[in-house]
Amino acid sequence: MLVALVVGLFFPTWTPKIKKENSISELKKVKVNHTSLSVMIRGNDKDNPVVIFVHGGPCNSEIPYIRKYQDLLEEKFTIVHYDQRGSGKSYQFGRDYSKVSAKTHVQDLIALTEYVEEYLHQEKVILIGHSYGTYIATMAASERPDLYQAYVGIGQMSDTISSELDSLHRCIEVAKEKGEEKDATYLASLAEDIQSGEKIVPRQYLRKYGFAARKIDENKDYVKGFLFGTEYNLLDTIRFYVASIQYQDGLIKEALENPITEIVQDIPIPVYFVMGKYDGMTSPKVAEEYLNTLGGESIRQFVLFEESAHYPQLEEKKKFFKWMCATFLEE
Repeated sequence: MLVALVVGLFFPTWTPKIKKENSISELKKVKVNHTSLSVMIRGNDKDNPVVIFVHGGPCNSEIPYIRKYQDLLEEKFTIVHYDQRGSGKSYQFGRDYSKVSAKTHVQDLIALTEYVEEYLHQEKVILIGHSYGTYIATMAASERPDLYQAYVGIGQMSDTISSELDSLHRCIEVAKEKGEEKDATYLASLAEDIQSGEKIVPRQYLRKYGFAARKIDENKDYVKGFLFGTEYNLLDTIRFYVASIQYQDGLIKEALENPITEIVQDIPIPVYFVMGKYDGMTSPKVAEEYLNTLGGESIRQFVLFEESAHYPQLEEKKKFFKWMCATFLEE
């Protein structure tokens, strides 16, 4: 058992090779802004358009499980995932990340973008944020639009209180429909605290009533990725959970107290919000309202996936792939 534990802790990690003539499949460390970020780059052809994904959480890397959901995308795009500073494989034991803020993550993202564009010989990339990742990516797109072809917000954050209240009311409605009066009563009792910004809708209730994920089991995906994936070993898994426990709440609080709607009012490049109809983590209704207020003389498109909740890019991956191709690839 001791040998197995040691092997699990220090087993070398990699991402499986893509066997194409001009392909790329790398899992490596990239130094930016005096820190080291773990980066995974995959694609059938390095000359394809590049997409940088910004994970949510905070601290919830998607590298452990994402390959099975991006196999189609890898055919037409080069996909870049990275673990944010102080998250997952980018977490370093003994280092204090308590002063890392969203602004820190924005500057890291900008520096990583510059690295990726030089490394892959691309003038611009497509930037995609998911959930909390949209908080970071929206700011980066606004601050450095010259780096990005377009910005796509999946599970886009917006006015936090309005979003939470909308999700609360939807959750209460479904609880009542299912005859769960006790849940409905409890959720209704939270309205005042949510309105004041002191609380958010308890995520276990959003999951229970189908407002987190409907067509995937993201928790099971994580477990399988940690146990059987090649990108994370046991030590990386420990890093993942330690980082989440220590730093997730502080980053969430910062985002709650400083809504993205008050930070970014203008993005002078094409902007697309891709939302799941049943998303309760980030309200589609409130996100669309935010999109309609964004300044900038460019494309503004709201895309609603009818069968998804908070993960439309995963829950309806074929539809998402077709949308990406139709939107960003020339015929």
